[in-house]
Amino acid sequence: MTEYDRIRVEAPAPGVTRVVLARPEAANAQDRRMLYELNDALDTASRDAATKVIVIAADGVHFSSGHDLRDRAKLDEFDTVLQFGEFELPGQEGYMAQEQEIYLGFCWRWRNIPKPTIASVQGKVIAGGLMLVWPFDIVIASEDARFSDPVVAFGANGVEYFAHPYEVGARKAKQMLFTGEAITAEEAYRLGMVNEVVPREQLEEATLAMATKIAAQPSMGLKLAKASVNQAMDNMGMYSTLQAAFGLHHLSHSHNGQRFGMLVDPEGADRIKSQARAQK
Repeated sequence: MTEYDRIRVEAPAPGVTRVVLARPEAANAQDRRMLYELNDALDTASRDAATKVIVIAADGVHFSSGHDLRDRAKLDEFDTVLQFGEFELPGQEGYMAQEQEIYLGFCWRWRNIPKPTIASVQGKVIAGGLMLVWPFDIVIASEDARFSDPVVAFGANGVEYFAHPYEVGARKAKQMLFTGEAITAEEAYRLGMVNEVVPREQLEEATLAMATKIAAQPSMGLKLAKASVNQAMDNMGMYSTLQAAFGLHHLSHSHNGQRFGMLVDPEGADRIKSQARAQK
């Protein structure tokens, strides 16, 4: 089994592979190494005939605090996966190619893994953290889970995998984005974004129980059922929505670059802190 630095791969039950985010000291912030390791582990599990179900979980208090904004790794340090390249071209061209690879590209790839996937979520899931939840088929959340995308405060439209209207509905998506407020696990359950909510101490057990139940089904039936539901979403224009929003996301980066000399509005962090204080 491949050794990783940012994740851990486990086999907790027959037919089940669990991929664990293992940066609890950084609230599982996603640097580029984590994303490439996660993609490699998901590829491996997807191609493994012994794996029927894939679980994505996380160590520590919080599932993921989002993108690691301190990360300065270059993509040429990794074996890139998709067809995008020329990541260091000047202007918006090179940076857009980077995000097409590691954000929108990876998420769409994971969404279309032919096997059932389950996200097992606790604590905070902030902005880019949603991109490690929404591509997967089933979400089991602990009662303390909180889901937010506060990046409008940075002058952007939302995270790069813009599935908000499909996950929580159009009106709640607007509220979520306009205010930056978090959605609780119970509200996410009512909205259909989360399948089950359980006490924190039962999260691993409940997730494994769901995974084991699914693993007992024929693999062919599981693949066809997943493809059928995904195709229904495709017929609703999901991929076109993601592509259009991704383009607007990069309009925000370009605007901020021209106005502030950086990818995001520099006052965004203070706005988010103020929002967080107001919610307490």
